[in-house]
Amino acid sequence: MSNIWDLFKQTESKAQAPMGKIGYVIAGLGNPGKEYAGTRHNAGFRFIDYVATELGVRVDRAKFNGLYADTEVGGTRVLLVTPMTMMNASGVCLREFLSFYKIPPENLIVVYDDVNLDPGELRIRKKGSDGGHNGLKSIIYQIQSDNFPRIRIGVGKKPHPEYVLADWVLGTPDAAAKKAEAESDIKAYDALKLMVAGKTDDAMNRFNAKKKG
Repeated sequence: MSNIWDLFKQTESKAQAPMGKIGYVIAGLGNPGKEYAGTRHNAGFRFIDYVATELGVRVDRAKFNGLYADTEVGGTRVLLVTPMTMMNASGVCLREFLSFYKIPPENLIVVYDDVNLDPGELRIRKKGSDGGHNGLKSIIYQIQSDNFPRIRIGVGKKPHPEYVLADWVLGTPDAAAKKAEAESDIKAYDALKLMVAGKTDDAMNRFNAKKKG
């Protein structure tokens, strides 16, 4: 009997597989490896894991030096991607995904950490420079465009000017920051659903952190 139920589940899963053209590649940035799990710099990985859990899928299919899931957000077929290169080579993986699936840069949504925002804050942009972020720098170089939307997730500033930035982003947040970051994932997912629906301006107006001062 268990074999029959297993077959039923497999058939049901296949029946629910996304159909039609892929609308977006949604990429979360981070560094692969257990030593980087839970660090501030892996906010993008954390977000993709959150979305996958909400959608009931696993990001476990390997392709182009990355892991991905083929799913839907708001009725639009999307690929959730986590590059398995190091952060500063993220663009190598994403260039291959865009090229293979014929996805234009403006339909790539990149999610990553931002030290200029407090934990729990978001900032959404339609395009722009790398802002000193090595993952963005790699993507812009590899796809030869900065015309892609992004969701920046706040991880907080380093505690004092002498603190080495690499040590800060590769460190783990405290309990309060983790709670704020978990809340930011919920907001970022709501923003993502608007962006996939073509309502990026609405997402910006609703979720962008107000600039201080």
